[in-house]
Amino acid sequence: MAKFGPKEIKKLREMTDAGMMDCKEALKATDGDMEKAVEWLRKKGLGAAAKKADKVAAEGVIAIKVDGNKAIMLEINSQTDFVAKNEKFQKFVDEVVEHVMANDFNSVEEILESTINNQPFKEYLALQIATIGENLVVRRYAKVVSEGSLGTYVHANKKVGVIVASNQPGLEEQLKNIAMHAAAMNPKYLNEEAVPAEVIEKEKEIAREQLLKEGKPENILEKILPGKIKKFMQENTLENQKFVMDDKISVKDYLKAANKDAKLTDYVRFELGEGIEKKEEDFAAEVAKQMA
Repeated sequence: MAKFGPKEIKKLREMTDAGMMDCKEALKATDGDMEKAVEWLRKKGLGAAAKKADKVAAEGVIAIKVDGNKAIMLEINSQTDFVAKNEKFQKFVDEVVEHVMANDFNSVEEILESTINNQPFKEYLALQIATIGENLVVRRYAKVVSEGSLGTYVHANKKVGVIVASNQPGLEEQLKNIAMHAAAMNPKYLNEEAVPAEVIEKEKEIAREQLLKEGKPENILEKILPGKIKKFMQENTLENQKFVMDDKISVKDYLKAANKDAKLTDYVRFELGEGIEKKEEDFAAEVAKQMA
């Protein structure tokens, strides 16, 4: 008969910051002896996971997998580029990607609440953090399902990834080239319809102010503004950008040259760490903290 219960598991968790299942396992392995359970966890390195959770994780990889008409893309972060190249981290990424592809998740939250390798995903993640030695974050996830074709691209450094989709089949090669274009040129939107109305109004406002500063008369501004917005669309929408492999045509024209009925239906681009505010660490203070 077990010499511990939920109360002891809770106490051990509060003492060590280790996961609930790890605390249960530790107490089971030590026949309910609290001190020996703490030692068991320390030897496994499991108590350290929560202490690493406040560390900014802005390095890592972008990973993509395609299966039939479904493509998934994940941004998985580590604290340092060194760990991102580590074999254990890469194995962790592969396991997560396979897990996500095998299930029909719609968000990062669903991934985190799932079960992997017969254990809660959050417990699995805590174990990986303890084993690898850095905070790890499954930060972003995208899923694209296409009735036509899919094209994907991950840059060699695994810091940029793109998925594009078309309504027509048999365009995988063209879409891969478009994905490579998007990786390099970073269009913000798929097409003109995808640009929010408030963004267009903001661009008009900026253009109007610039023209007034240039001394343009108020009464001709409305004639000039459409050209300014057209240029904005050309520079910021994937369909309308000049194609990097042939700048005499647009991306849309390149796709239609392969299939006149083809159009892009989806576009997702991840760049590693975008939007994450990196804290400047005082190295000496960090070492002192570790020694305290």
